[in-house]
Amino acid sequence: MSHLWMRFAWLLCLPLAAHAGNDCREQPLPPAKVAAAAETALRAAAALDQMDASVALIARVGTDLSRQGLVYSHAGFVLRDHPQGRWTVVHLLNECGSDRSGLYAQGLVNFFSDDLINQDLRIVWFKPDVAQRLTARLQQMPRHGLHHPHYNLIARPGSRDYQNSTAWLIEIMASAIADRPIYDRVTAYAFARGDGFAPDTIHVPYTKRVLGGLFTANVDFTDHPVATRLSGDYPVVTVRSIFRYLDSAGYTERVLEWRNGRPMTVPGPA
Repeated sequence: MSHLWMRFAWLLCLPLAAHAGNDCREQPLPPAKVAAAAETALRAAAALDQMDASVALIARVGTDLSRQGLVYSHAGFVLRDHPQGRWTVVHLLNECGSDRSGLYAQGLVNFFSDDLINQDLRIVWFKPDVAQRLTARLQQMPRHGLHHPHYNLIARPGSRDYQNSTAWLIEIMASAIADRPIYDRVTAYAFARGDGFAPDTIHVPYTKRVLGGLFTANVDFTDHPVATRLSGDYPVVTVRSIFRYLDSAGYTERVLEWRNGRPMTVPGPA
């Protein structure tokens, strides 16, 4: 078994505690949060079972991004009949608030147990041909995983030196959608841009950077050019920008969303 798949198997054995993106202190979740995560996982699994699809994109709310006009902060690919379980989320996670990341496979309960802001979720199903290509690509992992372990929360889209969870998603999708095999990150992102993908712009004022204590191990502003840092307008791959790309390029088959446990009409990217 490869190192990555051993990591996948190990993660599935973790207790229900918050780990991704924090300092990795053991923080067992209260029973109410565990129950809420289980309820969301069952809701997601039921919806996934109703669709004849081998893969979908699933999003959660781990951080409050409402000031940036965003809802969903993180997403992953949820695979049917993965070696680790029928519905398993494959995604990139920041490791303990450090400048490193890893690719992980989680069951749905664990995916929604990471001390989230709430239990809202969105599932996006791909057109059948896109789903088929994406499934084949994900089944190759850990080979051709397009993973760069140097993590930056605000990684510049297309950066050679850094990557975050959303950048990894768009690069993997582009590598699968392209009409020829793509096995490097720069080419994958270039294809996505040529195919209509556009990142969002996140405004972080210079004063907030300096006075707001934003200099942490998993945030590196120097990945962006000086002009961007002076303006405070940072291009970043967000979950919303991925939704927007899939919709505008015609790769979306169906979308379902739940807010506060209730199904919602999906007006557009969030």
